[in-house]
Formats: sequence, C-alpha cells, structure tokens
Amino acid sequence: MSVEFAVDADGWVAAARQLPSPNFEARPAGAVPTLIVVHNISLPPDEFGGTAIAELFQNTLDCDAHPYYDSHLRGVRVSAHFVIHRDGALAQFVSCNARAWHAGPSNFFGRERCNDFSIGIELEGSDTTAFEAAQYRTLGALVSALKARYPVDALAGHSDIAPGRKTDPGPHFEWQRLQKDTALADQYFPYLKFSKTL
Repeated sequence: MSVEFAVDADGWVAAARQLPSPNFEARPAGAVPTLIVVHNISLPPDEFGGTAIAELFQNTLDCDAHPYYDSHLRGVRVSAHFVIHRDGALAQFVSCNARAWHAGPSNFFGRERCNDFSIGIELEGSDTTAFEAAQYRTLGALVSALKARYPVDALAGHSDIAPGRKTDPGPHFEWQRLQKDTALADQYFPYLKFSKTL
C-alpha cells in the first residue's frame, strides 16, 4: 500500500495529525531546511503506545507518572517536526518552516546548530527494537514530500550529528531500506558509506 504526502506553503502536512507544540522558534534569517534528521523515541523507554510523546512535545507530560520522567524529563522543553507511530500514523508538532528543538548541540560536517537547517522526524521505537514496515512506508513518503518542498540534500541520524551524546535511531534502523524506498542517490546519505557492507 503506497502512501503519499504533500507539504503546504506553511510547512504543514494536511494528512498528518496536527498537534502544535509551543517548543519552536523562527529559523535564522535565510535558513531553509536542507537536512533531515531521523530519531527514535519511546516513553517510557522501550514502551510503545500511549500519549506521552505528544505530552512531552506539548509540555503537558506528568513527570510524576513515571520515575524516568521525573529523573530525565522534568523541565525539559523539546519538540520534533514529526512523529511516526508504530502503525505508521503520522503526527506533526511544528511547521517545517520553523525551527523545532530536536537535535540539541549538534554538528553536520562542521556546520553547528543543526536545528537551524534541519527537519526532525521521530520514529516511535528504541535502540533495542526493530521498526515496523508501516513506519518505513510513512517515512519514505514523508521524506519524498519534504524533498519536493525544500532543498533537502542530506539525511542523517541523531547519532551522526551528536556522536557520543545520542545513539538514535539505533542499530535496528535500516538506512539502506530508506534509501531504496526513496530512490535517493548515495550522496543524500553522507554517513551511510561508513556502515555499508560490501
């Protein structure tokens, strides 16, 4: 089953569930999205389903509801542009025209502050679990739609732009599958050459 998305002039995908986050700001003058950063997220860790991810991005998470929230997320203000759930459902929290707070301290081949020029996509998952086929279908279609709207020229994992600090999307993420699904040339995956098997 094929999936198709379109990004409108305001940076929103009409087919996504729109859950606006307050955790964003304008991109720096002249900055446009050229990088897509793939993440994983699960709240609580390694547990799927529920509303905690949306609550985190909307600053409504009850940090007393789980010890992890209390120790790691209290007072945290983060967001991503998109979340792709285990069933492939797409949610959008920030316009792609705006700067979401997904990457933190980061460096893309010497270019700092990746939030300024990137779009963050979170896959509901973890470093210990394979992703679902439905998630890859949605991700491939979303990447294609983003590339059609913006001058995207690279994709990277959170761990690529924040090595040593972040590990997502983790060892189970299939970069070659994403490349095949999107039919993008090797140049769009500048980190992939280091992990390709011959």
